[in-house]
Amino acid sequence: MDVRTEYLQRYAIAETPGWSLYRNVGKRLVDLAISLPLMLLASPVMVVTALLIKLDSHGPVLFVQERLGRYGTTFPTFKFRTMTDRKRTAHTEVLPGHSEVTRVGRWLRRFKIDELPQLLNIVTGDMSIVGPRPALPEHITDYNASGLQRLLERPGLTGLAQINGNIYLSWPERWHYDAQYVQHLSAFLDLQIALRSVAVVLYGEEKFTRHVDVEIAASAEVAPISESVKTAA
Repeated sequence: MDVRTEYLQRYAIAETPGWSLYRNVGKRLVDLAISLPLMLLASPVMVVTALLIKLDSHGPVLFVQERLGRYGTTFPTFKFRTMTDRKRTAHTEVLPGHSEVTRVGRWLRRFKIDELPQLLNIVTGDMSIVGPRPALPEHITDYNASGLQRLLERPGLTGLAQINGNIYLSWPERWHYDAQYVQHLSAFLDLQIALRSVAVVLYGEEKFTRHVDVEIAASAEVAPISESVKTAA
């Protein structure tokens, strides 16, 4: 039994997005066409970042952690280390102002430079440029129907939840946006998200926060995706 069939059966997922040329073929080709040249272009920035991390604090340059991938599989994600180097057992979200984020780490996290090593995850096929952010494996036990839908596509560097508030949203709100993305995935939507992500990096996630009532959304028809990508007034 392949991993897709096993995932659908395990979580009783009956409805899945239909086949499309972009979803099943084009998206992966676009990922490779962008991520490979981008790795070369970003290599000077990554070298300087690695040096700054080593000068700023003790510990490895990279932070490696297992995350959820497509169909509930797991894979190691790569990020530049932004926190002090110590063993941690708690898997809690690191919010702005966390005391253990290093001086360099604050800037890396603010401008998303810490995520540049995930270009390698895209090249290997574990991630995509656009998609739901990769979650911790234990999160799957908390997923509602929207949360389970988000694992039908590869996780991404940025996604619909990230351009609508990200950490300023509740988990159910983020899962709702991720499920919306999976359902409406298209080249045009990916382009919209990618362009909006630039603005989010420059001006901050809090300025783009768009909350959604997940209970009302669950009981109603899915809102048009154009509404989901509008900037909050």
